[in-house]
Amino acid sequence: MIDLYTWGTPNGRKVSIMLEALRLQYNVHPIDILAEEQFGEEFLQISPNNKIPAIVDHEGPDGEPISVFESGAILLYLAEKYGEFLPDDLRSRTECMEWLMWQMGNFGPFLGQAHHFNKFAPEHVPYAIKRYNTEAQRLWGVLEQRLADRQFILGEDLSIADFAIYPWAMRYEWQHIDLKAFPNVTGWMQRMGHIEFVQFGMQVP
Repeated sequence: MIDLYTWGTPNGRKVSIMLEALRLQYNVHPIDILAEEQFGEEFLQISPNNKIPAIVDHEGPDGEPISVFESGAILLYLAEKYGEFLPDDLRSRTECMEWLMWQMGNFGPFLGQAHHFNKFAPEHVPYAIKRYNTEAQRLWGVLEQRLADRQFILGEDLSIADFAIYPWAMRYEWQHIDLKAFPNVTGWMQRMGHIEFVQFGMQVP
């Protein structure tokens, strides 16, 4: 059994999609980040960076419980443990890792800043809005090019790279993205959205 500590954010939904894809039993523990529950002492023991998502796998290495924080680390842990959604051959595996790290370092942090300054900032900051919306457009362009001749990020097969990128793409309106300008990404989003376990994962919590 796995305990999932999460909230309705792109980072949280990466992991719930993965858990659904693996057909695992898991308990959901909502951590209301708007109420700053992530700063509670109990959650700090699981996630030292006070960020969701985090998991506790009660059947970890050697049968002992293990807690894992950071969404990318959780995806890798689950993919390694269950042998799914991460290629075996080194070339394809490296490619998957590249795109996972691209999401973790770019198509996430920069889009998150776009979300903040477009939607939540208490004051209008033109420089920040221009900076992060421009970078959002560039990153979407990178993804558009990647998907020009592929069904999914790695080709024909789903991977943790798809699970990591998709929830962030689904917040396109917060990033002031016009989907008509990115037909390859739009087609990929539609393919992802028709997968039942993706639909379920996107509803957690």
